[in-house]
Parts: sequence; structure tokens; C-alpha cells
Amino acid sequence: MLQQIAIKDSVIERLSKASEMLVEAKSMQEVKKIMDVAGAAKIYAKRQQLGEEAVQHARSIELEAMRRLGELLAETPKNTGMLLRGTKSEPRQILIPTLSDLGVDKKISSLSQQLARMPKKEFEQVRDGVVSMSEALKIAHVSHNSGENEWYTPAAYIEAARAVMGGIDTDPASCAQANATVKADKYYDSKADGLTKKWHGRVFMNPPYAQPLIANFARAVAEKFSNKEITEAIVLVNNATETEWFNEMIKHASAICFPSGRIRFVNKEGKPGGAPLQGQAVLYFGSKIQKFISEFKSFGWIGRIADE
Repeated sequence: MLQQIAIKDSVIERLSKASEMLVEAKSMQEVKKIMDVAGAAKIYAKRQQLGEEAVQHARSIELEAMRRLGELLAETPKNTGMLLRGTKSEPRQILIPTLSDLGVDKKISSLSQQLARMPKKEFEQVRDGVVSMSEALKIAHVSHNSGENEWYTPAAYIEAARAVMGGIDTDPASCAQANATVKADKYYDSKADGLTKKWHGRVFMNPPYAQPLIANFARAVAEKFSNKEITEAIVLVNNATETEWFNEMIKHASAICFPSGRIRFVNKEGKPGGAPLQGQAVLYFGSKIQKFISEFKSFGWIGRIADE
């Protein structure tokens, strides 16, 4: 027991030094080393069962370092490793480390920069373990627009959905601005709460991705298609194939499209934003499987789930 306490104290002391170094760190190399130290300490604390306090302490410093790395990456000009400085008569080259030089893969680079862009209050909730990182980083979607989540489905996907079904009768998770593109005969926004309303006909849905709403909307579309309350549906969601709600939809869907790239949702001005960390999937419920394949094959991989 005494030995474990000593090990824990040693880990916390090392992390405290790393935290102090982070305040003074100026370069990406320095920040990356601190991030690696904290990450290794987090793993070690878990393996040695040093308690949640030590694990969380290591995690918080790792996230602080990752956020700082993101800030530095955003400030650094894109380059091939060399940056010219000096004057025309006396140019000099400065070696700028690439992501590969730093041992930073694209996923960590993207995550670091998203943490850097996150408002301080939200980041602190993630750092302190109040909110999971995945939940905080989920992109806000048109389906649950509240004035703060102003990201919309690209028109190309809406047009493809309309071409498959011949029109859109209901969008149960939308808003007025989104419906300018979707053009559903009937839509429900977050105040109306589409989960409590009757749907009909051909449905397009890009549901809110936060729990428990995503699970509730996924269950609703599966049930309403199964009991013939709706005739067709096209649903755009994260490709969360490991979740119960995704698998519940798969049981009733007829076909699926996995876009070859992460969808860049658009803002109020119609300009594309940054791509979310996770990829997406488009599920089709209905009998026009070949039509769905024809319209969505240009977006990525298509899979047939049911026969026509």
C-alpha cells in the first residue's frame, strides 16, 4: 500500500512539473513532449490502479497540451518543412516541423485544432470530465436547430433524397431555414418536438445527434416505417455502427450509403464548415432500392440490405 502511495505521489509530482512546463512552452515540439508525458502517465495510472484522481489529473494535462498544440497548429503556416525568412538580398530558410516530424497524425491534428476552437467554458467541462470529448465535439446539425446549432444538410443530399422518393412530405427534426432547402410539406422544429407528432408519407430526417434524442428519433423512424405510418424515409446520421440505435434502424432499412468523405455541413450563409470527426451514413427505408443506389452512388459506397 505504501509503495502504491509513493508511486501515485511520484506520478502526480511529474504531472505537476509537466503542467508548469506547459505554461512556458512556446514551440510545438515542447507541447508535444508534454502531451506525450501526460498521455503515458494516464495509461500508467490506469494500469497501476492509482485511482481516478491520478488518471483525471493526467487526462486534464494531456487535454490542455492538446488544446495548446491546436492553437500552435492553427497559427503555423502550411508548409513542406521549410519557411523563407530574411530579406531578398539575404534570404534564409527556417525549418518548420511537419506533422510527421512531430509525430502528430492527422486525427490528433484535427482533434487538437477543434479543442483549440472550443469556447473556454466548454473546454473546461471536457477537461474536468463533466462532458465527454465526443459529445462536446459533435457537430451541430440542422435537425435540432436552436439558434446555436446552425449547421445544415448540403443541398446535394436533399436533392438526391427528393429524386429517390419523388418529394418530401415530412421532416420531423428541422427548422424554418433548413426547410427552405428541404422543402418538406410539413416540418417540426425543436419547439414543436417531432417525436410527439404524427408523421406521414415520405420522410427526410437528419436528427439531433445528442443523446437521448438520436436514439429516440432512430427508434421512431424504424417503428413508423415498420407499422406503415410512413411509406419511405431517408435518414442522415453518423455512421455509429456500434450503437443500439443505429442497429435498430438497420433492421428495418432497405439500403445504405456510406459517403466516401465526411460530410461538410453548411452554415446559415450556405458556406461549408469543417468536417466532423466521424463519418456519416445515409439509410433508405422503402421499395425504390435501385433508385436510391442510382442517386446516391456518387456519394460513396452503397449497400443493399433488403430486396425490392
